[in-house]
Amino acid sequence: MEEEKGPVKHMLLAKFRDEITTEKVEELIRGYANLVPLIDPMKAFHWGTNMSKENLHQGFTHVFESTFESVEGVSEYVAHPAHVEFANIFLPALEKVIVIDYKPNSSKL
Repeated sequence: MEEEKGPVKHMLLAKFRDEITTEKVEELIRGYANLVPLIDPMKAFHWGTNMSKENLHQGFTHVFESTFESVEGVSEYVAHPAHVEFANIFLPALEKVIVIDYKPNSSKL
């Protein structure tokens, strides 16, 4: 399918549980970043914390963005044993989470 070719972004918005320490959050972020060399279709990983002045974040504090080579690559990532093992540690540390996968588009004005 044509729409499955080309890069895909995987966005995860998160709010960590209040009892999760800063040190544990940092450890979890390192674990997330360490998936890149383990999962071939995962080409890049970036993260950051909310800094919006608009106050529309609905309590989400962190954003994690991964880039994959294709829709199939995202599926491979989701099923990969390293991801499954990490998700079993990462997800219980979250109070709220949203995941969105999308294909980047450019607009010509």
